[in-house]
Formats: sequence, C-alpha cells, structure tokens
Amino acid sequence: MMKVVMVVVLPMAILSSLIGAAMAAPFGVSTLSFDEGFSPLFGDGNLVRSPDDRSIRLLLDRYSGSGFISSDLYWHGFFSAAIQLPSNYTAGIVVAFYASNGDVFEKTHDELDFEFLGNVKGKPWRMQTNVYGNGSTSRGREERYLLPFDPTKETHRYSILWTDDTIIFFIDETPIREVPRRKGGDYPLKPMSLYATIWDASNWATSGGKYKVDYRYSPFISRFSDLVLLGCRSDPIQVPENEQCDDAMNEIISSGIDTITPGKRRAMLEFRQRYMTYSVCYDTMRYPTGLPDCDIVPSEKMRFRDNGHLRLASARRRYRRRSRNPISEDSKKQLVM
Repeated sequence: MMKVVMVVVLPMAILSSLIGAAMAAPFGVSTLSFDEGFSPLFGDGNLVRSPDDRSIRLLLDRYSGSGFISSDLYWHGFFSAAIQLPSNYTAGIVVAFYASNGDVFEKTHDELDFEFLGNVKGKPWRMQTNVYGNGSTSRGREERYLLPFDPTKETHRYSILWTDDTIIFFIDETPIREVPRRKGGDYPLKPMSLYATIWDASNWATSGGKYKVDYRYSPFISRFSDLVLLGCRSDPIQVPENEQCDDAMNEIISSGIDTITPGKRRAMLEFRQRYMTYSVCYDTMRYPTGLPDCDIVPSEKMRFRDNGHLRLASARRRYRRRSRNPISEDSKKQLVM
C-alpha cells in the first residue's frame, strides 16, 4: 500500500553541500579499471579508453553511438560511475547508465535506469530514473529531474544500490530516490548486467521528438570514470547461494551505503522538492489507484498536476532559482550527520 510521508525542508546551503561533496569524499569502495569489469558493447571506434584504463569516453557521431557492458551479471549490488555529459546543443541525445537483463530475459526483463536527456542550446540537461520488474514495461516507474549543477562542466557520481528489499538512486552521496520492495510491486528479482551508452533518441528524448540530434555539433562526448561494480556475480538462471554474496554485501554494509541517515533522508526529500519535475507516484491519470511502492508526501503532491508533471509556475520558479544559484566549490561544506 502507498505510504504518506512528512518532510522537513533543509536550507539550500546544506543541500548544496551534499550534492557535489562526494567527489572529494567518495563512498570509500573500490573502483575498477575497464578491463577488470567491462567489455565494449557497440561502436568500438567511438569508445576511447584512457592510457591508465580508468576512464572511458563514449562518442556519438552521425555514424554510430557507443556503449559498454559489465563482463558479469550481478545478483544485487552497488553500481556507480563519475559521469560528465556532452555540452552545447544536445537535443535528441540520451546518455544512459543502467542495469538490465533484457538480453537474457526478453519478455520478463528487469531494469534500473539513469537516463540523461539532452536539450537545445541554452536549456539544461534533464535526468530520468526508472524501474522495471519482471517485464513491466507497460508499468514503468519514471521520475524526472533538473540538476542543481551543470553536468557538462563538472563530473558527478551517479550510483544505484539494489538489495533484496530496496533500490536507492544517488547523485554523489545524496540519495534522490528510494524504491522499496512491497507486495504487489514490480521489483527486479533476476541478475542484471551494468551498461553505459550514448545514442540517438531523436524520436522522443527532447520535447517528445520535436528537436532532433544536430550532427553539425558532433561528436558528442560523455566521459565515465571511477567505475564501481560491487555485488554478487551470478549465473543468469541460477540464484547464488548466500555465502557467495557475503563478501560483496559485507563491503556494502560496512561502507554505510545501504543506510539512509536522518540527515541524508532530509537531503533526499529536499532534492525532490526542489528539482523533481515529474513523478509517476502523482500521475493519477496513468495510475488512478496509485502504485504500491510509492510514498506520498502531501507537501510534494500539491505541486504536481494529475498527470504527474510539475505545475508550470513551480517549474519556472525552479529553473530561475537553479540559474541564479549554481553550486560553487565554496558552498560545499560537509554536513555532520
């Protein structure tokens, strides 16, 4: 059943200190070189690895996009990358960082998405998270957000935690979305691979396909670094024994990634109040009876229309506030939890 949540609002300076602080103070888990955990997926000529094999540039040009995939499937885990997005005119472009098993379970696949949606020059990138479970492509769990920084000028960390009972999406060390496992929900339950891609999505990515990729601005370059694959390697069919996952899960627990402190929960709710522009949880036109994994925040709900989109006046205020208050290094003060 849906839950109702009350929210305490954080001052903007504190929220700003959380989003962005992680690049100076990462989660503290081990990162991988490309060869240690990944393989090219497509567009090999547009996948450029650094000399030390610790960062990868994915290019999109008029001939091809590009992408890479983890060498193994994982049964739960923590997946993370520092990402910098293409600049200038990026309409029609999608950069994606996601876990999926669609190549193994075509009709019953699971998926956890970060999707970055390009825009016309002068307009900000938008970010979308999504969750699919057991082939629930007709019952997606989209949320969309603006970002409180310019993702083309700064590298920021984007992370997904997937356990047996919860999914958490992070920007830097701040959780921005939590999806609990509840009865009646579509929760991912099968091993997944991790993917990173850049591709031409002119038919839907920007204003419903109104603005296309303009290859006069190509190549479009996204950069991935500080890659993390912390989880239980798994056969795609057979569920691993508990002891096979102990080391990885113990590292996750000892790092505190799976714990949302009261301070981080306030930061998550504040991020959502300031930057979320669409939520499936408030889309009563699409889901009149709601979804079991939604937590309803009354003060949040009142700012959204019945179609789940932010009311226009609120959206304009948010964009003006974002433009006037970029996050600077001087504002990144650590919050004591």
